[in-house]
Amino acid sequence: MPERLNPRLLEVIACPRCLARLQYDAENQRLVCRYEQLAYPIENGVPLLVAEKAEKITD
Repeated sequence: MPERLNPRLLEVIACPRCLARLQYDAENQRLVCRYEQLAYPIENGVPLLVAEKAEKITD
């Protein structure tokens, strides 16, 4: 079962590239920026908001 992310965190966290609000993808354990089309992984409950860790998404 995937870990849950604190909902209050989503109120204050933003994309490090464009400062847009991130969406939580619980199934894939990642935070998604729709503007930059990037997904930032969440490892052990900690979002990794580092450009080198981000993956380009196409959906």
